[in-house]
Amino acid sequence: MKTAIVTGASAGIGRAVAEKLLGAGWTVGLIARRADPLEAIAASHDRAVALPCDVADPDAVQVAFHDFVEGQGRLDLLFNNAGIFTPAAPIDEIAVDDWKRAVDVNLTGMFLCARMAFRLMRRQAPQGGRIINNGSISAHVPREGAAPYTATKHGVTGLTRQIALDGRPFDIACGQIDIGNAETDLLRGIAEAAVAAGKAPPPMMDVDHVADAVLGMADLPLSANVLFQTIMATKMPYVGRG
Repeated sequence: MKTAIVTGASAGIGRAVAEKLLGAGWTVGLIARRADPLEAIAASHDRAVALPCDVADPDAVQVAFHDFVEGQGRLDLLFNNAGIFTPAAPIDEIAVDDWKRAVDVNLTGMFLCARMAFRLMRRQAPQGGRIINNGSISAHVPREGAAPYTATKHGVTGLTRQIALDGRPFDIACGQIDIGNAETDLLRGIAEAAVAAGKAPPPMMDVDHVADAVLGMADLPLSANVLFQTIMATKMPYVGRG
């Protein structure tokens, strides 16, 4: 039995990945702040475990991860996905509270969940596991008015590289998937707002392609690792790494 925890699992990319893993036979712990959507997913899947949790709360993260492993015996995979957008604005108009919220969820939350996954994977028998961090196209190039999001996603890239290095002695593989415009409820809302303003909607791709890509990374043996993968809507501007 393969086990995973997915953060931000109540909607969007997190939910798509959680359901893809469940369909492939994984047992999946579902983390998000809102309990009701997690319970709804768990009600449809025998191997889904609802773990309501704020990823920015160290104590709550510790309890959620320990509860999952106590029930399932081990943790093979963390899809470290939870993240937020804050209102777009030039940097001088960005509220400090919005900056702090983005850092708390997008970077500190990623760190806290990776920290717990690493701790459990390092000490379980057999040792090891895989951590997949959700970066973003913004981890390559910025979007207009998105200083908090862009800065935190660049921080995630550094975290991924460090965990990949530090995990080697313990058979802990770490990689990152950078996603460009998966069609979710959030992005559909952005597209509708663009059309209403007389602008072209952003190019989008089916979120199921992202879930397939994550599953491909997750199914690799621990002797192999995808350090960075970019999956994006074909008609998005080129964002190759410099």
